[in-house]
Amino acid sequence: MVTKEEIGKVIEWCEKMKKERNRIYVIERNPFREEIDWMRRFVLVEIDRPKEMASKNNLVYDSILRVLWQFMNNDWRRIEPDFRIQK
Repeated sequence: MVTKEEIGKVIEWCEKMKKERNRIYVIERNPFREEIDWMRRFVLVEIDRPKEMASKNNLVYDSILRVLWQFMNNDWRRIEPDFRIQK
């Protein structure tokens, strides 16, 4: 289950890496593989790399929109928090 806090944590890390590396786009190992369940399938995180060029197996971060993308069902889809309906 994807939470808003987990997405925020990943986005914050991506922004930090972008500033530290000072490059047009950055490809980094995924440091969240052991910590966040839904991040286990992504070996690398591609920051600001165009989706047309990015690997379909990696997580892509778009810093202009501040959005995480994953390739699923033959299309790039935005990662959004799951919600639970409680009675």
